Amino acid sequence: MSAKPINSILFVCLGNICRSPLAEGVFRDVWGQCGRAMLLDSAATSSWEVGSAPDPRSIAVAVRHGVDIAAQRARKVAPEDFSRFDLILGMDRSNVADLKALAPSTTRDRIHLFLEFAEGRPRDVPDPYYDGPEAFASVYRMIRDASEALARRLEARLSEPESGQASSTI
Repeated sequence: MSAKPINSILFVCLGNICRSPLAEGVFRDVWGQCGRAMLLDSAATSSWEVGSAPDPRSIAVAVRHGVDIAAQRARKVAPEDFSRFDLILGMDRSNVADLKALAPSTTRDRIHLFLEFAEGRPRDVPDPYYDGPEAFASVYRMIRDASEALARRLEARLSEPESGQASSTI
């Protein structure tokens, strides 16, 4: 992670109705529990679902865990997102490849695979769209664990001395 502060995160999946709205909502909940605010949003690499609410199964699994994502609406990644967000997290390798193809070369370093950036594990968050509620529950758990890891990583970064030097008190 670069030395630039992370003040905004965009979560991205293919349609912005299953994984990325869930990631936005879950991370908003986790980060809010840290007592911090941040610009958070989610988007799609495709335009298939623009304007749609999250998948009812994503809404249901979120509600079961006290997270409300029902008011979110799908949108496609816009060119200004690449300069607006400090961190852009794709749910799978295909999303990351699509984002890097769309991004100006000066902002490609902001794009990462969500689980790899959060937990250091180069794994995809699988798309649960064609599966049942158990797949959505599994994706929720993955996203929750990664969101908690990401929050710890960002919190640790906020507590580091600005100079990069360790501080001491005599």
